[in-house]
Amino acid sequence: MPPWTPARLNSGKPRYVEIAEAIKADIGAGVLSPGDRLPPQRRVAQDLGVDFSTVARGYAEAVRRGYIESFVGRGTFVKAPDALPERPDPRRALEEDPMMNMPPEPDDPALLAQMQKGLAHVSANLMPLLRYQSVTGSPQDRAVAADLLQANGLPCAPERLVITPGAHASLYAILTMLCAPGSTVLCEAVTYPGLRSIAARLGIRLIGLAADRDGILPEALEQAVTGHRPAALYLNPTLQNPTTRTMPAARRRQVAAVLQQHALPLIEDDAYCFVAQDAPSAVSSLIPDLGWHVAGLSKCFGAGLRLACTTVPQRSLMGQFSQALRSMHVMVSPLNLALLGRWIEDGTAAQIQAFVRQAAAARQALAAEVLQVCSADADPLAFNLWLSLPRGTSRAEVMGRMATRQIGILPSDAFTVTGQPEEAVRVCLGGPISLEELRGDLIALNDAVTRKDWLG
Repeated sequence: MPPWTPARLNSGKPRYVEIAEAIKADIGAGVLSPGDRLPPQRRVAQDLGVDFSTVARGYAEAVRRGYIESFVGRGTFVKAPDALPERPDPRRALEEDPMMNMPPEPDDPALLAQMQKGLAHVSANLMPLLRYQSVTGSPQDRAVAADLLQANGLPCAPERLVITPGAHASLYAILTMLCAPGSTVLCEAVTYPGLRSIAARLGIRLIGLAADRDGILPEALEQAVTGHRPAALYLNPTLQNPTTRTMPAARRRQVAAVLQQHALPLIEDDAYCFVAQDAPSAVSSLIPDLGWHVAGLSKCFGAGLRLACTTVPQRSLMGQFSQALRSMHVMVSPLNLALLGRWIEDGTAAQIQAFVRQAAAARQALAAEVLQVCSADADPLAFNLWLSLPRGTSRAEVMGRMATRQIGILPSDAFTVTGQPEEAVRVCLGGPISLEELRGDLIALNDAVTRKDWLG
């Protein structure tokens, strides 16, 4: 067949969707036939004058819809009609929440195909997976999850590991065990909004601790412990949300020493542990009898899985923790566990991690290029920036100017526990937004922060 190039469409839809729909249209018109090999993505990008990532996402969308299939080392081909799978249901394509700190979504056709293969394992075991099962995950699931933790520098004994329906479920259950209404929990002064929401629901008072760039100050922790008699300390020490900072090993040891001295439990929310590389040992590993470690999977493998791995500090607490989970959630989804387990065992999980890290670094590099004159905390593996606004620019003004953009921006008010919120915003770089679309939104953000000629 002659070289194929999608027709330039002007439907107003995102360009990657237009590319996928052009493939479908040309299949229907007979321009493309089953078995035809599509041209390399880079050539199509050159022909259309668009970013390579846009074409890659268009091919990935066509794979997802079942028009084409991709093979490593061979290329991308039009599917035969009898090989076409179930078509996507547009009712399932629900609008995402851009305010959530989502990872970049895989758009490599080969990786997407590999991820979809895991569903064959789920399908082959469908009936058993629809039954009531253990609230903590089966022994097999816990062993596989322990292997994943071990591979990411987080050694864990399977007998102290509980798989829960997400980090929120873990935090909620832990706090119900450690805290009575009216109790005090210490945390960073600028912290994860989900903790604030849970604490408000449970009637728990949060006290934010003074910090520097290395994290909470040990002396501030010491003073708060003696002055407030808290029930626990909550920390998000690796790629902290929203500042993206990682607490160094020396500060972790200092914090652990204070907790050990006062026998104060730690709740370590390690939401980015499967993305971060070369992070110091978990704080909870330094005080194993006091530390609860929550390793969420949403920030790497997808929030829709609703899974987290929680290490319980003492085996004697397993029963109480399990009962707290059972009363709220009955059990973790066996369907989701089976999919994750297959991904771990066949290497797909490691491929997803590699993609997310590479994509996060690319987006951070783009943000650094566009926002050169802005002051921001960032990390190459984080999905967000913590953007400090210049004097005379308010977070309300920036939020207003960016209201119609796809990029997710959240003001400092959502994260501030103690004191007056600073003029800062969290800027999310992940989710389904393409690099091309992200560049446009970052340029608009740069204007919103630095220019004063906005007419409203």
